Amino acid sequence: MNNRIHVRLILALASIVTAPLIQAQVGGFPRTEYGQPDLQGTYTFRTLTPLNRPRELEDFEVLTPEQAAEWEEFENRRQNRDLIIDSVGGAGYPPGVISYNNFWYERGVQTIADRRTSLIYDPPNGRRPAVNDVGQERRAAYGQMVFESAGPEGRTAVDRCLVGFNAGPPMIPSAYNNNVQIVQTQDHIVILNEMVHTARIIRLDSEHHTKQLKWEGDSVAHWEEDTLVVHTQNYYHDYNYSGMSEQAQITERFSRLDADTLNYDFTVEDPQSWDATWSAKFPLRRAGDPLYEYACHEGNHGLVGILAGWRRYESMGLNGDGSPLSETGTVATEE
Repeated sequence: MNNRIHVRLILALASIVTAPLIQAQVGGFPRTEYGQPDLQGTYTFRTLTPLNRPRELEDFEVLTPEQAAEWEEFENRRQNRDLIIDSVGGAGYPPGVISYNNFWYERGVQTIADRRTSLIYDPPNGRRPAVNDVGQERRAAYGQMVFESAGPEGRTAVDRCLVGFNAGPPMIPSAYNNNVQIVQTQDHIVILNEMVHTARIIRLDSEHHTKQLKWEGDSVAHWEEDTLVVHTQNYYHDYNYSGMSEQAQITERFSRLDADTLNYDFTVEDPQSWDATWSAKFPLRRAGDPLYEYACHEGNHGLVGILAGWRRYESMGLNGDGSPLSETGTVATEE
């Protein structure tokens, strides 16, 4: 009799222990203790595939394996900083910081798995729509502010260590720090980008409850079956990605492709910048390493040197960047 009781107790305890595990695997992928799809982890989104389809590939939406290998070899060589002489540059000189050698770059060395020639899939030409007149006017005003660099507020948000140029939203692969960590609670999602150590705390909510403009906009999220949908608006528009206006709205979708990969899909809508929406997608692949603190902090001490150099050139009768004196101009930035 005692043995029967022991067996029943063991079976009861086993059912209590295994029930959450069975529940956690519903749908083939793990779920959190709250029943939501578990998207948590550290991921990388580095890739050689560009946001906009290159002109030389404008007739190719998808490459064959052979074409992809050939293009990867060409592009990796073109972007290799160790093969570029600082004082000379060269045709098709890639963007980025000229004084960094190739070791410091983390742009990825391969195209995305489906070998698309651009991360943008809408419009079908794989390129972001042209900026409309209102957007050009706003960007010109911002460019003039940076050109004059009258004080710390006149420099870019990247110089000031306020936002990262790939952290978004939307997140877009760039030269380095293409890493992100996702953390979930019952009613919040946290998206921590390695670039400038940006942490977006996103409420699971159907409505925005603030009109305050924020550096990265105000984000709320909801679940559509097993897809996390994040909606962002209320940007501090002068400093966000691509100079979007205060009317910009971003919709991001996160869904699991397999145990180690998420699909990241986003759509940008901003009638004060583009006359049409545009969308892109790419994988977030699980990373084996943790995120590291980005050594750039608000109040960046480098601003003192930047502004001192600007004033020095102006005292010499030049523009602040050392170019011949003019009333207007453009300054190359990472933004």
